[in-house]
Amino acid sequence: MASGRAHDRATLIGGAPIGMAAAVLWGADAGFIAAAGCLIGGLWLSPDLDTHSNALRRWGPLRGLWWPYRRLIPHRSLWSHGPLIGTALRLMLLLGWWVVLSLLIGWPTNAGLPQLVSWLKQQPQQAIALGIGLEASAWLHLILDGDPWPVEWSPRRLGQRRRR
Repeated sequence: MASGRAHDRATLIGGAPIGMAAAVLWGADAGFIAAAGCLIGGLWLSPDLDTHSNALRRWGPLRGLWWPYRRLIPHRSLWSHGPLIGTALRLMLLLGWWVVLSLLIGWPTNAGLPQLVSWLKQQPQQAIALGIGLEASAWLHLILDGDPWPVEWSPRRLGQRRRR
């Protein structure tokens, strides 16, 4: 497994080609959004938020938001490191905190949701670019860890299950 510093370096370097690829496909705006998504995904929404990682420290006083994730999700499991699943789960946790904050403040729980849905409909390529950037950072993380699959999917563990 790579160190936190190696993950950060790869994220900073990897954001550029991901952004360039999106820019070629969908334009400069989408390229910028994909690169930003990769940086945000790798530096703040890392699969390693369940450990004492650089990504967790970057949240500063808000790192407590990740307490449920750290307590409920086993490290390198399908839920933290699974393709698509891990990223979606981390985004859903943030959405859950948004709903809690909305309830505490007295905002409607869908505050901002109509604008988000409208943006997604009007700018589908930028939305896809953001998703690709976020997910690309997760894949980059998995590849740097030396095994691009969660531990449940590793060939060794699958072989052990079959022999039983």
